[in-house]
Amino acid sequence: MSTPSRRRLMRDFKKLQDDPPAGVSGAPTEESIMHWEAVIFGPQDTPFEDGTFKLSLEFSEEYPNKPPQVKFVSKMFHPNVYADGSICLDILQNQWSPTYDVAAILTSIQSLLDEPNPNSPANSQAAQLYRENRREYEKRVHAIVEQSWMTFSNDDSDEAADQLETAREDNDSPHTAAEYEVDGEEEEGVLNVTQSSFHEEENDEDEEEEGELRNNETDNSVEQD
Repeated sequence: MSTPSRRRLMRDFKKLQDDPPAGVSGAPTEESIMHWEAVIFGPQDTPFEDGTFKLSLEFSEEYPNKPPQVKFVSKMFHPNVYADGSICLDILQNQWSPTYDVAAILTSIQSLLDEPNPNSPANSQAAQLYRENRREYEKRVHAIVEQSWMTFSNDDSDEAADQLETAREDNDSPHTAAEYEVDGEEEEGVLNVTQSSFHEEENDEDEEEEGELRNNETDNSVEQD
């Protein structure tokens, strides 16, 4: 059964497809529209450049009134990222607003990579190095950038590999909105419209073939007379 949160997530997904932000990619898993997988590329001209970082997003039926639970799946060394991958970001906590969508969440996390808040640390070691020894901090970051490549190269999931390749090419997600169902029901007729258009094209082709056949029969009759 469709719910407000699931309809909102479909709209978020469609927006990501139609107008994908630079350097981020995300899509629901095949199992549930409430569970998303995402990729964030490290911003250029930062220590995180060339990194490909995987995240998971878990939404509840209270979305968008309540933020999702977002975690880095890839190993991360950052003042505002906990050891389990959870992210200390104001818009995912007390500054959340229902106006934020998935695109805004991912771009905010991408910005956080280069603009940490060491005064509210989730990783005290990373925060201390960021404040006192920037060279060593960047060295540690470069190490997790290299590890992020291994996360994808060692991943047995073809879907994850496809997601990375697609995101590298045009930041588009690996599925289309028409491929997703909500509790077995096609969301807001998206799939129905696609199927209808397909059948109309088939009917047009059949009519053209029948017309050509009738013309050939008429020509044969004229020649026989």
